[in-house]
Formats: sequence, C-alpha cells, structure tokens
Amino acid sequence: MEFETLVQSRRSVRGFRNEPVPRAVIEAIIETAKRAPSSMNTQPWHVHVLTGSPLEEVRRRNMEEMVGGAKVKRDIISHGEYQGVHRNRQVDIAKKLFGAMGIARDDKPMRQDWVLRGFRQFDAPVSLVLTYDRVLDPGAVCHFDLGALCYGIVLAAWDRGLGSVINGQGIMRSDIVREVADVPEDEVIMTCVAMGYPDDSFAANAVRSDREHNEEFVRYVGFAD
Repeated sequence: MEFETLVQSRRSVRGFRNEPVPRAVIEAIIETAKRAPSSMNTQPWHVHVLTGSPLEEVRRRNMEEMVGGAKVKRDIISHGEYQGVHRNRQVDIAKKLFGAMGIARDDKPMRQDWVLRGFRQFDAPVSLVLTYDRVLDPGAVCHFDLGALCYGIVLAAWDRGLGSVINGQGIMRSDIVREVADVPEDEVIMTCVAMGYPDDSFAANAVRSDREHNEEFVRYVGFAD
C-alpha cells in the first residue's frame, strides 16, 4: 500500500474480532516499525507483547481497580484534564463515537460501559506495552522516539490488515502491568497499543476524527509565494 493511502485510510479500531493474531505477524510488524527515527540512534524502546491469560489478567485487574475507585497509577506524568481547544476536540470525537454507537447523552449505563471497554483495552486479542529506558528520564527526546515507534507499529499493522488503538486507559494501573508482564523496574511504561483484526460490524470502527485545516497550525517562513 502506498504510504499516503496507508496514512489516510488508517483509523482507530475500537471493536475487534475474536480471532488470535499469530506471533509471526506481530514480529513482522515490529521488524518494520523499529526502523522509526531515533535520536542519535539510541533506540530507547522496549515492546512487551501480551495475549491470552496474561492480557486477560491485566485488563480484569485494571478494570476492577479503576471501577473500585483506585487512583490512577501510571509511570508517566499526566497532563490532567484537558481544557480549551484540546477539551473541545476531545468532546467532538466522543460525540461522534457515542452517536455511532447509539449512546444517548443521558444514558449513563452505556457511557459507563464505554469507559469500561477502554479499561479492558477494547477486548483486543493482543496488547503491545511500550516502554523506554528509565535512565533517560527526565527528558522528552526518548518520549519522541517511542512515539515514532508507536506510529510505525500502527501503520505496519494496518498494512497487514490489523487494526489498533493507542490506549492509555488500558494501563491506568501500570503497577499491575509491570507485575503481570514482568516489566523490569529500569523501564518506564508509557502506553499500550491494543491490536487485532477489525470487526467491521462494530459501528465505532467507521468513525474518523477530524483534523484542523493546515492554516490553523502550519506557518511557512521564507517561501517566495
């Protein structure tokens, strides 16, 4: 698939078929994605691929803890609640998703169910937990590198017929992920990528978020025209 077509067609998938993903496919995806740019070739990233009973334990315990009122316990510093234009964009995509799923504004049980799906990593058959070397903190460069790897993963997956959603909700309790997946203490858990074969009958999978016009966020400096 041509790169521009790949980028334009890719979307977040929030409903997956109950179908396992072969390890060889995941290995091929990572083999492609690891060519992502890396500052000074430091390659600060690690990928922990979970499926089966370990993944089930992570999502069950994560959901139970969060529903039970436990505090978020992530390795990375959170920005807190969004405000202003960032909040507006967050609300906009939520409206699109709830509209597609037929979830009314005052339907609290269904809204809660949607939140629980996020805590369960949308019941995807595979989760790639992305970490970076703790020795490189504090600093944004290693975060940038890991983001590049992450985007490479989701594009390589889409090219192979797999959908994905970058899902911080699924690892709100990073201590549980660390325990179950045996993630070393010298690695910082940043996010996860829930992955599987898309369920085309799941309405939310057809939803695409809007993007601002280039004029809103791009400046050209020094061009003759």
